Amino acid sequence: MTEHTRHILCMSGGKDSTALALYMRDRVPEMEYVFCDTDKELLETYEYLNRVEAFLGKTIVRLNAKAGFDHWLEAFGGYLPSPSIRWCTKMLKLRPFEEYVGEGEVVSYVGIRADEDRIGYISTKANIKTVYPLKEAGIDYSGVMKILEDSGIGLPPYLEWGRTHSGCYFCFFQRPIEWVRLLEKHPEQFDQAQSYEKIDERQGKTFTWVQGMPLSDLRKPENVEAIKRRNAESEDRRRKNRGNKRLVEILGDMEEEDDDQRACLICHL
Repeated sequence: MTEHTRHILCMSGGKDSTALALYMRDRVPEMEYVFCDTDKELLETYEYLNRVEAFLGKTIVRLNAKAGFDHWLEAFGGYLPSPSIRWCTKMLKLRPFEEYVGEGEVVSYVGIRADEDRIGYISTKANIKTVYPLKEAGIDYSGVMKILEDSGIGLPPYLEWGRTHSGCYFCFFQRPIEWVRLLEKHPEQFDQAQSYEKIDERQGKTFTWVQGMPLSDLRKPENVEAIKRRNAESEDRRRKNRGNKRLVEILGDMEEEDDDQRACLICHL
């Protein structure tokens, strides 16, 4: 790397990328902090990033895709993004990031922890080198929690009402109980998510966020009650298996159970 190498940390509004930003603040003073803003994020995500920005003493550059979600939804024929077709990640996160990076030498900092067996976004662009400072320093889940607590920043506020990860308010990786909590906490965003769904039985076209259950059905009182009941039963089983674990260990265990639903790391770290 040369003296002209740029250092860039892409943030999601999640706890791991935030902890990494705090950890790197004084270690790499020339760090550039960026956030790929889809304009469809949770309200709490924007509030949290503003708090983090003030603590860092540096602007978090908001990268807005030249064409937003609605444009790409039309370009993809009305097909909503899904675990198998993640065009939202590619078009609204990865592409704006690579355009911002350009062709010069760049070190990209990714918030993968020491206790995680996964790989973050690695660009195919030859000018980008990806590094994992938390993993290299042996910082695990409890270490991330300590960084956030010691700084005074704390955890992202959406965790308080049961959302497990950052990302768009209509993220298809949400569990049914998270959709219920979105309905209760931010009904206007739930309504907006529902407005994107398309059900045309005559043409056999159905585009919904939750497979097998459009949001118009999920929001019905009887379904909300059933989802809450199943979640309560699952939580009860989890509590019985926890024993005398500390809170930080309990939260870590819950996160591991959600790992299969955390594929879009540029959105969720």
